[in-house]
Amino acid sequence: MHPDVHLMLHHTRAEELRRSAPVRDPRARLRDRCGWTLVELGLRLVSSSGPARPSPGPAASRPFPSVS
Repeated sequence: MHPDVHLMLHHTRAEELRRSAPVRDPRARLRDRCGWTLVELGLRLVSSSGPARPSPGPAASRPFPSVS
């Protein structure tokens, strides 16, 4: 099949699918974008933290009891 004909058929089929697709709520699209933005932000925060190190929690501030 000639590439131009294939491209024309692809565009025609895509337009048919767009027409038959249900209309989406614009708020759902915004909610999806906000959700993926938060996921991306979280991944950036996790990956930019540098080398893993233990967090200084309450147990880390207390010295171990000495054994006598």
